[in-house]
Amino acid sequence: MRICLVNLGALPALSEEFKHERVGGEGVQHAQLAAALARRGHEVCLVTADYGQSDGVRVEGVTVLKAFKESAGLPILRFVHPRWTRLWGAIARADADVYYFSCAGMVLGLLAMFCRLHKRRLVFRTASDSDCEPDQLLIRHARDRWLYEFGLKRADAILVQSATQQRAMLMNYGRQSTVAGMLVARPAPGALERPKDVDVLWVANLRQVKRPDRMLELARSMPGIRFHMAGGPSPGEEDLYRKIEHEARGIANLTFHGAVPYLDVGALFDRAQVFANTSDLEGFPNTFLQAWVRGIPVVTMFDPDGLVKRCSLGSSHSSLPDMTSGLSTMLGSASAYRAASAAAIEFMKQGYSEDHVLAPYLAALEGNEVTASPESERVPAG
Repeated sequence: MRICLVNLGALPALSEEFKHERVGGEGVQHAQLAAALARRGHEVCLVTADYGQSDGVRVEGVTVLKAFKESAGLPILRFVHPRWTRLWGAIARADADVYYFSCAGMVLGLLAMFCRLHKRRLVFRTASDSDCEPDQLLIRHARDRWLYEFGLKRADAILVQSATQQRAMLMNYGRQSTVAGMLVARPAPGALERPKDVDVLWVANLRQVKRPDRMLELARSMPGIRFHMAGGPSPGEEDLYRKIEHEARGIANLTFHGAVPYLDVGALFDRAQVFANTSDLEGFPNTFLQAWVRGIPVVTMFDPDGLVKRCSLGSSHSSLPDMTSGLSTMLGSASAYRAASAAAIEFMKQGYSEDHVLAPYLAALEGNEVTASPESERVPAG
């Protein structure tokens, strides 16, 4: 099967050469999915932005095609020319049987037009709860919102990250969907033997929705705990990054790493005892899986489908004082920590083998009907 995945920011999660460029969670997932499909013998293309790479370069068995530089086109005409034409040019060169895209945005509409015109399949996966809620869509322009909804109506299959998203997609857009998990890179041999010199780790691109300010408050309120914070600036929120960096430098028990390449951030997880999430809104964070695959409990203010609490994978909280108490318990009680760590390892072992995670993706890409198993209903995947 010829498969083309489209994510303009995915190359830094796949290529050592470009690893220092900014990458988000969906870029990570596209890169991992592309490589996993290629390992199974599929002919896989990945359309990304133009980082200066050669068009058609092969990385991890994946052919990387470049669309346009992020700076291309005037803002008011950004999807007309040259972005639209160059995106279509790249997906046309892929000449795939099926195209895959994730994350609400105007690109879905452009892909839907192309696939309808050329009679190709289109598979979409949500990347956040907001992708399923019209009044929460993180899309700035009405034109781009229209293109997203145009594409959503015409996708041949829709995958979601949780039962919550599945219900919202049906209620708000009238589309049936299938819960699909996410891939996670396994730690290198011997990595888990490293000293655990990071008590609490926080990793995310610095955006207001991720609430990095809460991490600073946690560190100030727990001076005896070693906090580490990693994340780079997000477009349009550079002032927030500078503010957080400045304040973090003044907190003695908080180490601020700034941007850490995805291909290197595993080394920070290897050192961590607990992973903290302070976001207001997520989909299903890659970072949760990166923690659980190492047996690291998650202490969080965002709990997809109530999974953290329900499966004892750490603790979930609704306020900073409550989260402070949760961190104290997890770090201060050996029995609580061992129980959460064991639950995390077992959870990943049961539901996150590569074959298990890929099954709904392959079914959607191939055009086969996907029926949720009792296990996926009981423990929402990814």
